[in-house]
Amino acid sequence: MSISLELYRVFYETAESGSLTAAAEKLYLSQPAVSQKLRQLEQALGCRLFLRTPRGVRLTAEGETLRCHVGSALEQIRLGERKLREQLNLESGEIRVGASDMTLQFFLLPYLERFHARYPSIRISVTNGPTPETARLLAEGAIDFGVVSEDSRGGMPGGEYAGEFLCRPVGEIQDIFIAGPRFREWRGKRLSPAELATQPMICLENNSSTRRYVERFFAERGLSLSPEFELATSELIVRFAERSLGIGCVVRDFALPAIERGSVFELTPTEPLPPRRLCILQSRLPVSHAAECLLESLPI
Repeated sequence: MSISLELYRVFYETAESGSLTAAAEKLYLSQPAVSQKLRQLEQALGCRLFLRTPRGVRLTAEGETLRCHVGSALEQIRLGERKLREQLNLESGEIRVGASDMTLQFFLLPYLERFHARYPSIRISVTNGPTPETARLLAEGAIDFGVVSEDSRGGMPGGEYAGEFLCRPVGEIQDIFIAGPRFREWRGKRLSPAELATQPMICLENNSSTRRYVERFFAERGLSLSPEFELATSELIVRFAERSLGIGCVVRDFALPAIERGSVFELTPTEPLPPRRLCILQSRLPVSHAAECLLESLPI
């Protein structure tokens, strides 16, 4: 059975007001139009819904049964319309973002702060993880977009999922090598990749794009990288380097406070690591209105 929702709206307003005239005024219809729609509904359902009285109309037993269910259904529709308007007006909603420590701290955080100040009712969920994990979550639809770094020099982020995404470069980062007091004789000395590869290295874990990027750099020069320490965060790499536990490989922004304090210094390679791009990864499918507005606020 296929019955127009408009017929149920006319039925409900008539039932609530008990008057064809009052229902017509509320629905911006003529009284004959209301009567016609009620007859159509009664014919479709195969029963009388209203009885005419000197004071208007009243429901039959069948009409009363229908009113109880139609009322809750229309209320749910009105609730859905209200929730939708709130989302379109950015008065409610959720944005799900994937980012690493580095992309969150040195790129995304100021934009999230400004967006939240402007639209405080929007819930922002940030899933912290390396680029491969962010790409997987995006492919599964668990996040709306991700901010990642390139997997390799000029490479498209996303690994096996790369072809499924739109990729937009938004910034650049520079990886450097740092060392603590025990390596002070190397301050200002130009070191070749071969010399660096023989030192105890402190790197991120294998599942990060940064680790793969550094490994590729050495492999292209016929060198292998066997870190002394594999750590979960760049902050830990800086702390280990401050204690002279090895040569840290880290994005410069993470090391700057320690360099300025003098607890570590930046090494001078004969071949510096090439800069990498930060990119926004986004599914080719539409995202929520709130997520679209946040994306539009990010630089192109």
